[in-house]
Amino acid sequence: MADPLSPTLPVIRTPRLVLRPHRLSDFHDWRAMFLDEGTRRFLSSPLPSEEESWNRLLRYIGHWSALGYGLFGVFDRADGRFLGDVGLADFHRGLGAEFDRCPEVAWIMTSAAHGRGYATEAARAIHDWFARTHGPQRTVAIIDPDNHPSLRLAARMGYRPTGECTYRNASCVMLARAPDADVA
Repeated sequence: MADPLSPTLPVIRTPRLVLRPHRLSDFHDWRAMFLDEGTRRFLSSPLPSEEESWNRLLRYIGHWSALGYGLFGVFDRADGRFLGDVGLADFHRGLGAEFDRCPEVAWIMTSAAHGRGYATEAARAIHDWFARTHGPQRTVAIIDPDNHPSLRLAARMGYRPTGECTYRNASCVMLARAPDADVA
């Protein structure tokens, strides 16, 4: 019998991917992604220690029990290889009520997954899942203004710039997606 306080966590399958909430067993592959310079180049946070990485992964896992949504680990459907994170979260960034009260989309992919369309495939899937599960809602994002691939993906997902901010001493473009946004 399932524990009523632990609802079944979602698994999303796309033609090439499996998306599921993170598990503790993902730690080493997940941490390796954040240590890779090719993956980190647009992140505003400093290189995380092992302890900080562990705590961040626990925060990602905790989103699911606290909010019923969070970041999905993205895995290659053919071989099970870890490819990145895509999902929606509540990071409480302190960027104002118009931003912080909305679920925030996030994506980051391993260097090996760059340029293969995995992030687009995963982002479409999680937006569809979120709308079906939690109802259509305004969602937001912050992206480094020099991260052109991520800005293009955001535009394909229906995100539009709403302003600029500084987060952790880095300039960011603030974006929002209307609940009925068109997806390219």
